[in-house]
Amino acid sequence: MQFNLRSAIPVAMAVGLAAALALSAVWSVTADDDDSGEGRCSNRTLRGDYGFDIGGQILAGPRAGILRGVAMTSFDGHGNLSQVDFATFNGVPGWPDWRPATGTYDLNPDCTGTAEIIPSDHSPSLHLRMVVVDRGREIRAIVEGNATGSTGIKVR
Repeated sequence: MQFNLRSAIPVAMAVGLAAALALSAVWSVTADDDDSGEGRCSNRTLRGDYGFDIGGQILAGPRAGILRGVAMTSFDGHGNLSQVDFATFNGVPGWPDWRPATGTYDLNPDCTGTAEIIPSDHSPSLHLRMVVVDRGREIRAIVEGNATGSTGIKVR
């Protein structure tokens, strides 16, 4: 039996293509049947309390400098939220006690979303972009318009 390179190349290509298609078919079936919930978010994904660690730098304005804070945000599963927060600007408290806020949020099926937080002290509303990960157990967010980011972990 003699090896023919001309006939071996198309056979190798066909085998490679078949293997690639088989692997992608297995992967897509696994992804579609996966119970993880990743990639299948809605407002219902966020229910309950999340503790947030807030950090960043305000680049301009009366509170320019390093921002550090914490917040407890409660999501109702229907697009509404309530929150209390406390923050320092360059180590100086931004307000005397926990500051309440209310707002709304909207999650997309791909687990990206937006939120608006309206502080009770008439400070400007905060507009956030967020990503929900780990089946709704964690939220990562940034505030539009400044260099502030936060990570929230679901409270058990």
